[in-house]
This record gives sequence, structure tokens and C-alpha cells, in this order.
Amino acid sequence: MFLHIDIDSFFISAERTLNPKLLGVPAAVGSRSNLEIFNKHRDNTKLININSGAFVTPVFHNSHKRTFENYFVDKIDGKEKIRGIITTASYEARACGVKTAMPIAQAIKLCPEIIVVPSNYPLYHKLSRAIHIELKHHIPQIEQYSIDEFFGNLDGWVKEGQFLDFANNLKNTIYKKFKIPVSIGIAESKFIAKLATNKAKPFGVYVVENQKEFINDIPIEKFPGIGKGFSKKLHKYGIKTLGDVCNSKELLYRWKKPGIELFNRVCQDNNGAINKKEPKKSIGLGRTFDAIYEYNEIKRRLVIMARHIAHMVKKAKVNPLRYDIKIYYKDGKKLKAGESTNRVFSEQLLKSIVVKQLDNIWLENRGVIKLRVSVSNFQKVQHTTLSLLDYNNDSTQKDLDNAVTTLRERFGLDILKNGNEI
Repeated sequence: MFLHIDIDSFFISAERTLNPKLLGVPAAVGSRSNLEIFNKHRDNTKLININSGAFVTPVFHNSHKRTFENYFVDKIDGKEKIRGIITTASYEARACGVKTAMPIAQAIKLCPEIIVVPSNYPLYHKLSRAIHIELKHHIPQIEQYSIDEFFGNLDGWVKEGQFLDFANNLKNTIYKKFKIPVSIGIAESKFIAKLATNKAKPFGVYVVENQKEFINDIPIEKFPGIGKGFSKKLHKYGIKTLGDVCNSKELLYRWKKPGIELFNRVCQDNNGAINKKEPKKSIGLGRTFDAIYEYNEIKRRLVIMARHIAHMVKKAKVNPLRYDIKIYYKDGKKLKAGESTNRVFSEQLLKSIVVKQLDNIWLENRGVIKLRVSVSNFQKVQHTTLSLLDYNNDSTQKDLDNAVTTLRERFGLDILKNGNEI
């Protein structure tokens, strides 16, 4: 049997451990696109990456004190405008109609008494890490799936018939130790346990007694990993529920890997291994902002994002061979460009490729509202697989990058910048 542990309203639950005034009232954590990395002055920004997991995103953070006024409120032409979106809402706020990703200004209109606090990612990462360590004491096979979700395998650890008692004791232990509420779903397969957690919320436990009956009427869109494109394809063949998936084995197996994987994940018992450490497949960074029309400013921002990604790559100890950028324009147009290489990774190489690719997808007078830079296709640094022509120069640059990484870990990512970043 698998169990899925989901921290209830994690970010606001974490804030409540520091501020009891948030307990029992409509409250939410809000955030906005972190544009501080583009500031031209030096800032003590550091990388927070103490958790592993399929969907645990590293964050950049500085020690600036955030309040509602200085973080969410912009003054434009003498008028105040509330920016940002709801990241996590308490159940009291949800009862008023407040939802994740809703603009904060709209949330306040729906729920005037709501208290919105700025996000505090160091706190969330620290608590998530502590809960992960605690769970390992109770379940040998535990996987961190996201910053607020975990999977565990109870086979050979908890006797049949004792799953409910075990989960309730675990739930109460976590609350007693951390003041953090969790909900737990239990099923014979990993991702059905994740669906069961929705039945357990808030602060409850739900055990799936009959998996086939449980999934029969659940829409396919609710299953983790089914995107919009695949969902449309399934609907074309009349597959609308997870029960329909299990009745379509022959069809799905004709679709090869994606169809076979979907059928097995939905319909087979004991599917899905517990991944104690999920290997990274890519490292990326994106930022959204008001429309910018100047080429040089977009170039500057891409170079800054490349610097931050280079630091993440160094910390992850990987060597990407694929580099991609994506530009989102104000009129809805999205353009992407990329390049594969067999070079030893360096910050200088990433920046040069990013700038070169920008020229391929730059459109004059269109207004850029979002940028994304990513690297992928990680390989080990070996002479036999990487360019011998560039290896010596790249190795020298790698040594320089290592020294720079040490400085940035101590003094922040802005201790050294390129001249064109300023």
C-alpha cells in the first residue's frame, strides 16, 4: 500500500506557526513575479535549494523585510495599485471564494477581512525539509514529490488492517511537533493515493477500499500527469474518466509508451516506485513583467537570468548540453530558440548562447512580457563525450566558475556581475 501526505494549505499553515493571529481567520500568502534579480545595485541574494523532489523549485531570496505595503502596493501617478496573486489560501478564505492564482486585489474584494502576507520561502523550505526528515523516522521508503507532498510505501512495514491507525498517528505526530496540519490518502497504487488525499482534506485520512470503484467516475483531468493535449486526445476516443482508461487497455497499448504508462499508472496495483531522490531533467528560470520594448534591456535581463541559472547548475553538479530561451510578447505571440552543444558548461558559454539566440527571435516594437531560460540534457563531464577542441579553454573557464560560485555562496549572487548587466 502507498500513502500520499499533503500538507494542508502549506504556506499559510507555515505562517500560522509564527503568527497565531492568522489562525481561524481568512488568510492567504501572496507573491508576485520576483523582479529584484534585475535591480542594478548589488543585493545579497542567495539560492535556497535544500529540498529534493520532482516539483520542488529552488528559489532566490534576500533578507529584505517584506510587508503588504512595500511588497504588493505600487504607487503609479500618485495612485496605489495592488499587485500580485494568491499563492495559498486558508480554508476560511476559500469559503469566501478566494482561490490560488487569483489576483490579490480580487481576493480582497471577495473577502474584505482577508489578511494577505508576503511569501517567505526560506521558512517553507526549512519546514518542508524538517517534515521530510521526520517522515523518514516513521517510513523507510519516503519520497518528496513537491515542497508540500510526500509519498510513502507501507509494504512490509505496516500490517494490513493497521493502515488507518498508522496514518492517523502519523498525522497527529506531525501536527504536535510542527503545528502543521496534513492530510493522508492511502491506496494500492501511488497516484491513486494522491487522488485519495483530496477526499481526506482537511486534516484527515482516507483509505481506498476498492480502487476500481473509487476511480470509476473521476475525470481524467484530475489524474496527475495528464496535460491538456493528452486530455483532448483521450476525449476524442470517448475516454473521459479513469474508469474509461481501465476499459481501454488495447487502445492505449497501441499508443506505445505514453498510453502504456497511463494505463499502468491508473489501473495497475502497486505501480510506481518510491524515488528517494528524483534526478533533475532540466534547470530553468522565468520572469513576468510589464511590457518592455527595448532590445538592450531584454538582453540585460536574459544575461542576469543566465547568471542565476549558472549558479543553480554549479550547485546541482551537472553539465547541460542543451540551452533554450523563450520570449512571450504582449500580443500573445511566443517564440523560442535553442542550441545543443558538446561543451563543458560555463557561465560565459551560457550567456553567449542566450544572447545569440535572442537575435533569432527578437521582434521590434512588440513588447516583451515574459522571459524563460532553461538548460537540459545533462551529461557527465568526460573527455570522450565533450568537445576536445574546446576542452582546455572550457576547463579553465570551469575552474573560474567554481571560484566565483564559492564567492557567491558567501556574499550573494550579485557579488560579481558582467558590465552589460549594469
